[in-house]
Amino acid sequence: MQKPQEIAPARGKLGILLAGMGAVATTTMAGILLARRGLAAPVGSLTQMGTIRLGKRTEGRTPRIADLVPLAQLADIELGGWDIFPDDAYQAALRAKVVDVAHLEPIREELSAIKPMRGAFYPEFVTRLTGTHVKSAVSKADMVEQLRADIRAFRAEKKVDRVVVVWCGSTETYLQHGDVHKTMSSFEAGLAANDRNISNAQLYAWACLKESVPMANGAPNLAFDFPAAIALAKETRTPIAGKDFKTGQTLMKTIIAPGLKARMLGLNGWYSTNILGNRDGEVLDDPASFKAKEATKLGVLDAILEPETHAELYGNVVHKVRIDYYPPRGDAKEGWDNIDLFGWMGYPMQIKINFLCRDSILAAPIVLDLALFLDLAQRARFRGIQEWLGFYFKSPMAAEGLKADHDLFVQLIKLKNTLRWMVGEDLITHLGNEYYD
Repeated sequence: MQKPQEIAPARGKLGILLAGMGAVATTTMAGILLARRGLAAPVGSLTQMGTIRLGKRTEGRTPRIADLVPLAQLADIELGGWDIFPDDAYQAALRAKVVDVAHLEPIREELSAIKPMRGAFYPEFVTRLTGTHVKSAVSKADMVEQLRADIRAFRAEKKVDRVVVVWCGSTETYLQHGDVHKTMSSFEAGLAANDRNISNAQLYAWACLKESVPMANGAPNLAFDFPAAIALAKETRTPIAGKDFKTGQTLMKTIIAPGLKARMLGLNGWYSTNILGNRDGEVLDDPASFKAKEATKLGVLDAILEPETHAELYGNVVHKVRIDYYPPRGDAKEGWDNIDLFGWMGYPMQIKINFLCRDSILAAPIVLDLALFLDLAQRARFRGIQEWLGFYFKSPMAAEGLKADHDLFVQLIKLKNTLRWMVGEDLITHLGNEYYD
């Protein structure tokens, strides 16, 4: 047994603020409100339904994760958020057409009371949307201060003890680190000078870090995965996690690719295409926004297969990803994958996958888990990048100089071992002791 970490109890209320109150956010809100009334099951959520093995297999200890670590309860959650459109959560949920009206009606009053704060929005980063419910500011520094004021106002109005923010907004145009992102002082100067390389997501991230509010980034945006933000997260002792929720097609890749590698089966090519009709699909119809999404999707296979180590099996893989905006499909995304693999003596084989998924239904439990785990991390006095939460992301963050794990099963082991370590339980290595004395 290890010595347990000191974790402050989850006393009082937890405020969860969602940046972007579209399909993902309103589906998350509806599910939380229904689950705490016992009207719907939080399927897909490790914090609500997951279990964890403790000790040896012979001990038979498999508690629920929620019973192992002190997580905030659904009844103690207050919901809010920002959006660039004025619809309240009920109106936005109706527009998104993810959750049936029959599910929305019992919680209509609660959803209608969740009205978005005005969004921080510079349209050059999301060219397919025209915000009508946005803040005005003389500088990006002022915009950050307005977001910080929003967080403080929400905390006071809802009388919450702690706040967590999850980015559920759109994919922004592709950005890379620049000089403005190198240090805290260079970033602060860039805010004051309205630097064009500081995006909307970075404004929210900087505001959260300044307020010591944990944040998760559910999009491929360059939000806080740059040196200045990572340094500020450490200084303010704020946990951060990202990026890009791992939901449909990439979830399948991180399940199947580890299996191919485990059996040392070769791969010639992996072709992926999607059709998607919600607001996310509309935004990704812009090539600059798609480039950011493509980067997170394409990096998965190389990270799992390690072609530099297994060149004869994975050194010449052709990996292509396509996303097509198809309005009739709405939130019911469809992903097609064609996998060309080879086996013994090089003989070719194929795998075909047709995943008809619901994007927001898969994302909602991720939002909830990240909010609860980040709150736990802060109460455990964790700070900076939370690698153990990489399980939830297409492009998980890692400490400088380290490669992130993409194998879903390795990620799950890391997540659960972190929870075991928190409470002083032995880590599980799956090494049996029946072979030695």
